[in-house]
Amino acid sequence: MILHCSQKLATKLTGVSPVPLEEASPLGSWHGHLFSMDRRQCVMFCHDATRYVLFVPGLRKEDFAALGERWFRPLYLATLALGGCADVQIKKAELSIGPMRFDTATDRSVQGSLRVAKQDLEAWLYRVPNVMDMDPLKVSCWLNERPTTVYGKCLWPEKAMLDAVTAL
Repeated sequence: MILHCSQKLATKLTGVSPVPLEEASPLGSWHGHLFSMDRRQCVMFCHDATRYVLFVPGLRKEDFAALGERWFRPLYLATLALGGCADVQIKKAELSIGPMRFDTATDRSVQGSLRVAKQDLEAWLYRVPNVMDMDPLKVSCWLNERPTTVYGKCLWPEKAMLDAVTAL
């Protein structure tokens, strides 16, 4: 799996390719963005095709070394489970992810979707006193239950991701 990193996120990771990488995962690639919220480092992931969003708050310097295995993979699989995905399909999705590779080839459309998701997340922050009080699983599921657009076409991220996983 390829994670197309924003410049901020790329500076925190090791082994980021300056040239675009070739995607081998049947699920496709993701974009990642690092931003600050309540003076905490937060990362948001967005699937390129479905605009499925994952949110991880409060990362520290040492957390970036295992971003894929420790943070992305468990959160992604847990959101699929909460979305009603069958165990067999979750296992197929886990196998199709593969090792996480990083590059800096970003797409403006996906970055725009990340910006809108971040604005929605900031609205969610008014419900809790601190970003560290946010449950990443609950927030990620909430972000995927809202409609979004991809090149002018309306899309429901959770349904689109479940359809992609079912097609594996």
